[in-house]
Amino acid sequence: MKLLETYNQNNLNLKNRIVMAPMTRCRADNEELKATDLIAEYYQQRASAGLIISEGTFINGHAIGYINVPNIYTKSQIEGWKKVTAAVHEKGGKIFAQLWHVGSISHPDLLEGKLPLAPSAVNPHFKCFTKNGFQDTIVPKEMTPEDIEQTIVDFQQAAMNAIEAGFDGVELHGANGYLLHQFFAKCSNLRNDNYGGTLEKRAKILFDILDRISVKIPLSKVGVRIAPSLHNTFGIVTDDETDALFEYITTRLNDYSLAYLHISGFSMDTIEDPFEFVWDTAKRYRALYNGTLIINKGFTKDTANKAIEEGIADMVSFGELFISNPDLAERFEQDLPLQAADRSTYYVPGPKGYTDYPVVAQR
Repeated sequence: MKLLETYNQNNLNLKNRIVMAPMTRCRADNEELKATDLIAEYYQQRASAGLIISEGTFINGHAIGYINVPNIYTKSQIEGWKKVTAAVHEKGGKIFAQLWHVGSISHPDLLEGKLPLAPSAVNPHFKCFTKNGFQDTIVPKEMTPEDIEQTIVDFQQAAMNAIEAGFDGVELHGANGYLLHQFFAKCSNLRNDNYGGTLEKRAKILFDILDRISVKIPLSKVGVRIAPSLHNTFGIVTDDETDALFEYITTRLNDYSLAYLHISGFSMDTIEDPFEFVWDTAKRYRALYNGTLIINKGFTKDTANKAIEEGIADMVSFGELFISNPDLAERFEQDLPLQAADRSTYYVPGPKGYTDYPVVAQR
């Protein structure tokens, strides 16, 4: 099975092609917002994946959009993540940190009363999870050039912090309607400066961050996640330039020696066969991108293996299946049944629905 074969390219020397996708789990219920022993146990249980991509970790205090997320901008938070990376490495696993800024998808309740920062003062009309429950988003503050420069610096520092914490690399979260995606989309970026207007200018922040990180860290330790087909959610709608913009981004990323490009395969609600749409999206970007490609969204063992066999992707990432099947790689290998996840426990504190799913496969 191709899915279970090793993968050795650039900075990736992996025991299989199964990737654990980044998933927010809200277990850092401490004042310092740092990773805990429980979080380390959770990731260690899943270390048989070829690669783990951590839940999104906020790069600074203004990037926060959810409660109880383990962050990566203080010394204490770096020390917390060291427990996680050590636990994963002890089991022979590899782990990247997903670096995250939510932009407008936040609320003053999460930001000590401050307004969220975003490319433009556009309310995404979404909800965010705060200490006071789900709150409607509001009109954010348009970022000044100084705010943008500081954010680029903070992405660079977060990448350095992640390497200090023992991560094997980092993933830039440019998907799912968060800050970088907000810069990409015309509906959320109304700027008329160097970061708005043309599609090249709307994509500029991503390449500025990559260029800045490359000064300190080899780009072979950096992945990028995008969601070209995201529509009508997280405040993002597709437009007449969406396809051209993501084709531009993908093609230009060929000039960067990245660890990988990760396609988040969101599909539009109205299509008849969402998975076929995801499949076609993956094929489209495989034709454009020359490096390592990871694809995501709704794959099974068989469809993931088929995608790799047909050359549509090099690896496939799985989200919810890893929540309830910590030994997913072994279950695939031994053709064992999969457990269903309890959605009511996705974002609550404690081990229930987090580290208590049984492991039945022989390791």
